[in-house]
Amino acid sequence: MTPRVLCAGILVGDLFVPPLSRLPAAGELLVTDDFLMGAGGCAANVAVVLSKLGVASRVVGKVGHDSFGDFVIDSLARLGIDVSFIGRSETMGTAKTVIVPVAGDDRRYIHTVGANADLTGHDFVPGAMAGIDLVYLGGYLVLPGLNPKAVVDLFDAAHRTGAQTVLDVVLPGDTQASMDDLRAILPSVDFFVPNDDEARQLTGEQDPERQAACFNAAGAETVIITMGGDGLLVRTATGTWRVNAPSVGLVDGSGAGDAFAAGLIVGILEGWPLQRSLRFACEVGALACTALGCSAGIRDRQQVFRRMAAH
Repeated sequence: MTPRVLCAGILVGDLFVPPLSRLPAAGELLVTDDFLMGAGGCAANVAVVLSKLGVASRVVGKVGHDSFGDFVIDSLARLGIDVSFIGRSETMGTAKTVIVPVAGDDRRYIHTVGANADLTGHDFVPGAMAGIDLVYLGGYLVLPGLNPKAVVDLFDAAHRTGAQTVLDVVLPGDTQASMDDLRAILPSVDFFVPNDDEARQLTGEQDPERQAACFNAAGAETVIITMGGDGLLVRTATGTWRVNAPSVGLVDGSGAGDAFAAGLIVGILEGWPLQRSLRFACEVGALACTALGCSAGIRDRQQVFRRMAAH
């Protein structure tokens, strides 16, 4: 299939620890079930879920000249994802994350930025946009080589070809990011999809409606703030509303936001009303939580439709 979506942003070699009943004490050896290794990061996660939902995509990102980079590229290529625009850093290894979920608590992430720091505007070569109907950029604000002008240039190039744009961000716990980092970019964003923690940190506002209003005022056309089990808040030029989260048996919430973004992208490409796209996206995000890893719980589009009908 011809790629319809350009998935750009962070690429990571993920190592998932199975859910633990508790964290080990200092010096303690805690035996678990087998670990899971996966190709992760926003760009990879969205591309993988899109492939399961029947949408072809192309990935732009950076990995290292190492076995982790080989693994990421090979994993995506086996799913039919176009990996020909993934570059190799000459100075940095592939980014890696260890994910440690603990029962009754939120998961922990241990991460090295690695080759993602080498992704720049020069990696978005003209051929990467061929045939593309939507450009998704995930992990902005942990891509130090990607400045606001490069993002604006990418999104403006998308709009010139009639493609739509989706922006997601990632904020490490010690980040000092603010609205100043987004003001130049948001006028070029059709759909902005931060989670509530990111929105709070960026705007300084506690209330999701006020957070969304800040992003809209700065130029984002449609703002969707995801709030985990509390559902999501949507704000457009014509109104603000909330969508409840579907019930789900939580195993591992890793990648749920990326799966949600992939579901939203499907709705956008299909031309569905926003309400239906959001319901579909919520079910895709919920399914991502039902198995260890970022997308193992998601099988295909029909599985999502069955959940929508049941709910």
